[in-house]
Amino acid sequence: MANKRDYYEVLGLSKGCSEDDIKSAYRKLAKKYHPDLNKEPGAEEKFKEVQEAYEVLSDSSKRAKYDQFGHAAFDQNGGDAGFGGFSGFGGGFQDVDLGDIFGSFFGGGRSSSSRQQTGPQKGKDSFISIKISFMDAIKGTKIELPVTYDEPCTKCGGSGARSSSDIENCRTCGGRGYVTQRTQTFLGVMEKQGICPDCQGSGKTIKVKCDACQGKGYNRKKINVEVTIPAGIQNGQQIRVAGKGSRGYNGGPNGDLYIEVNIQQDNIFKRDGDNIHIDLSISLVDACLGGTVDIPTVNGDVELVIPEGTQHGQVLKIKGKGAKNLRSGQYGDEFVHIIVKTPTKLTNEQKELLKKFNEIEDKKTSKQETFFDKLKKGFKK
Repeated sequence: MANKRDYYEVLGLSKGCSEDDIKSAYRKLAKKYHPDLNKEPGAEEKFKEVQEAYEVLSDSSKRAKYDQFGHAAFDQNGGDAGFGGFSGFGGGFQDVDLGDIFGSFFGGGRSSSSRQQTGPQKGKDSFISIKISFMDAIKGTKIELPVTYDEPCTKCGGSGARSSSDIENCRTCGGRGYVTQRTQTFLGVMEKQGICPDCQGSGKTIKVKCDACQGKGYNRKKINVEVTIPAGIQNGQQIRVAGKGSRGYNGGPNGDLYIEVNIQQDNIFKRDGDNIHIDLSISLVDACLGGTVDIPTVNGDVELVIPEGTQHGQVLKIKGKGAKNLRSGQYGDEFVHIIVKTPTKLTNEQKELLKKFNEIEDKKTSKQETFFDKLKKGFKK
C-alpha cells in the first residue's frame, strides 16, 4: 500500500471535486490508457490504476471511507493502518475487513454500504471512436453504427423469472442480498458483510427461469444505431447514446454509449475552433493592381476583393463563412492567407518591362529624396 498513489491524484482532481468531475476525468483517462488504444509500456498498469480510483471515488460510501482513512480503509492486511501491521501475526487475519474495524471504533458500521451495493446499479458506460470526413463535421450527417449490447429481456422485464410468482427471497441471506461472517481476532469477534454468493446480491432467487433469456434477465443484441452528427462538431467531442452501454446490476439500467468523433484533415481548409483558414496564391500583377477572385468556403464559393497593393502574407477575412458553433448556432469566419507568387521564367519582353518599371520606381524614389532634402534644408535655416 505504501506505493499506491492518492486516488484523487490518479484522476488529476482535488478532494472537493464533484461526481461529474470524477466521471469526466475517468472517461478521458480510461480512453487515454486503454490497452486496446494505447500500446505504450505501462499503459495497462495506468489503466488499472484509473479503474481502481474510479471504482472507489464514484461510490459515495466508498469515497467517504477513503476521505477519512485513505487506502487503509480498503487494505485487507492493514499494513499502514496504525496497528503495527496485522501480517506479522502469521497471516491469521487475512479475512479481517479494516472497514469494519474502523466502523466499530468510530461508530461507522458497514451494513448500510453493503445494502447499497446490493441494490439495482446502473451499468458502466462504454466508449468507441469513429472517423468522419472534414465536410461531414462541418455540415453534419447521419451514420449507421453497429452496436452489440445486453438488452433487458422484454418478456420477463429483466427479472429472469417466468412470472413474478417464481421469484422468492433468497434463503441464504433472507432477502438482504448480503451475508455476515464472524471472525475471531485479538480485538474480539469482528463481523464482516459481503455479497450473498447464492443470489449475487439481489436478495432474490428464481424457482422457474424465463425461457426467453434462460434466467439471465437480458439478451445479447446486435443492432444498427442511427447516430446524428451535428453540424460544427469538433475533433474529440463525444456523442452520447443512452442505454447502449454495459448492462446494469441487480435490475439496474444499462450504462450509456459514448462515441468519440475523430475528424479527417482536409487538403484545402484548416480549422481553428469555429474559424476556417485557407491559402490563396495570386500573381505579382494581381497583388499590385488588385481585383476580384472566386474563393472556396465550406459553404460554397464567394467573391473576394483583392485590394490594390496587397502584400505577401496579408490575411483577408470573410465574415460568417466558418464553421457553426454547437452552442450558440453562430458561424465563425474564414481567413484567407495571401501568397504572392514571384515568376521564375520570364520572357525577354517581360524582363524589359520589369526593367522599365524599375527605372520608373528609381526616378520616383529620387524625386521623393529631393523633396525631403529640400525639406531638411528648410528646417536647418
